Amino acid sequence: MCSYEHVESAKRHELILQSLRHGERVTVAALAELIGCSEMTVRRDLDTLERDDLLRRVRGAAVGMLTGEETPYAARGKHRLDVKRRIALGVVELIDDGESIVVDGGTTTLEAARLLVDRRLTVLPLNLHVANALKGADRVRLVLPGGDLRPGELSFIGPLTEHAFEVMRFDTMVLGSCGLSVRNGISSHDLQEGAVKKAAVTASARVIAAVDSSKFGRTAFGRVCPIEAIDVLVTDEDAPADEVAALRDAGVEVHLV
Repeated sequence: MCSYEHVESAKRHELILQSLRHGERVTVAALAELIGCSEMTVRRDLDTLERDDLLRRVRGAAVGMLTGEETPYAARGKHRLDVKRRIALGVVELIDDGESIVVDGGTTTLEAARLLVDRRLTVLPLNLHVANALKGADRVRLVLPGGDLRPGELSFIGPLTEHAFEVMRFDTMVLGSCGLSVRNGISSHDLQEGAVKKAAVTASARVIAAVDSSKFGRTAFGRVCPIEAIDVLVTDEDAPADEVAALRDAGVEVHLV
């Protein structure tokens, strides 16, 4: 047995997807050597990733399908999963029972939602992935905002979604981010998603941003809110020290996990 056969599937999937970004075609044998697992394990992983439309299987190899600026939701969910789970734990420790909260539709905020299933909360999710994570929670009052669904992301978008935040108010928003910089604040790849996030920020008494360090220094197309709109930022210890210091100088409470 290979020495890394025990590596958890999420980490294997991340390594496979990373390798496919550097070439059009990677063989099963090369992937097995890279990961340190058997070819049988790699083939099972490729089958799983193909079902998520993240690659295409060819004889004895795989071809990557990740193109464009925004990585597909399923691929983002496998990236830095251990870090996202630490951040999620740090976020939920800041939320009290009885709160009304908005949970953003990112993959880090999805991990936070999965930790809230036993809490007594009112939750408005910004995509169906988060809604599905909470749908069986007995103590969670789940309120859906309505609106259109963005394909792939399954996020709620459009004027009906934005209107929900004109008639409701929330204690806390758990906000994700495609990019975070001190100069440009929180940003989003999609303008309609960004408009919904902005409305949710405005409707919330407190904003907790859950952002892993890989998003620092990035600016996506649509601006969501300035740094001053964030009350608390939960991130990992790899966050750039100068950016963390600048955020704290701007009045943001930063938690490193």
